[in-house]
Amino acid sequence: MATAHASTHTSRKSSATYAWAEGLTAFAAVMLGLAGLLAIFRGIMAIAEDEVFVTTPNYVFQFDLTGWGWVHLGLGIVAVLVSAGLFMTQTWARVLGVAIAGLVIIANFLSLPYYPVWSVIMIAMSGFVIWALCVSRKDDTGAASGGRTS
Repeated sequence: MATAHASTHTSRKSSATYAWAEGLTAFAAVMLGLAGLLAIFRGIMAIAEDEVFVTTPNYVFQFDLTGWGWVHLGLGIVAVLVSAGLFMTQTWARVLGVAIAGLVIIANFLSLPYYPVWSVIMIAMSGFVIWALCVSRKDDTGAASGGRTS
């Protein structure tokens, strides 16, 4: 009798852990996709028309805004592709998701004077992506077994 109760409890616990991890991975995929789309739009804005951004004189990391536009455009495209991989619970997407979110944080920190509020928002979004991808484990999301089998 006690064995049946313990296995039911373990089954419910693993089911709850699975759902929690699935939710975090979906959250990371959506947030990374949004961050990627917004980076694409920001990159296009910087490439097309530099007057949209505020320029700060005497900034240590001062770069050409068109160059920053290409950086954000490239990171945004990769982030959207990695986001699609996260929806398919691919291991490579989890690893690249953390790496791309880290690069997005660095790029937004370095371009902080050009678009300060937006850069802080993107840094926070990317931080949540890294957190969500690092908290849930691969075996919790069902990626090891090829996805949900319920």
